[in-house]
Amino acid sequence: MSFQDKTLQCADCGATFVFSVEDQEFFQSKGYTNEPKRCPACRQARKSESYGGSGPGYRTQRQMFPAKCAQCGKDTEVPFEPRGDKPVYCSDCYRKIKAR
Repeated sequence: MSFQDKTLQCADCGATFVFSVEDQEFFQSKGYTNEPKRCPACRQARKSESYGGSGPGYRTQRQMFPAKCAQCGKDTEVPFEPRGDKPVYCSDCYRKIKAR
């Protein structure tokens, strides 16, 4: 298949950008069938938002909720909102229980 540079319009900012032959070949090699909807700047901004940083391994901070450990009574934080119908453990007690 022969590719040619295409000029596309960004769905976010409205700017025009070139979908180059190299980019098209890359998309094909990855099995992508749709053309990009965002310009490179908006794609990068969107990646940064979803990862909370500027590169791999950066994630947004997870929301934590206060809780009291059902085993030792220590105040702790957990990544879910406790409902009260199940015990919640601090990380130390959770590791001990899980190891059993």
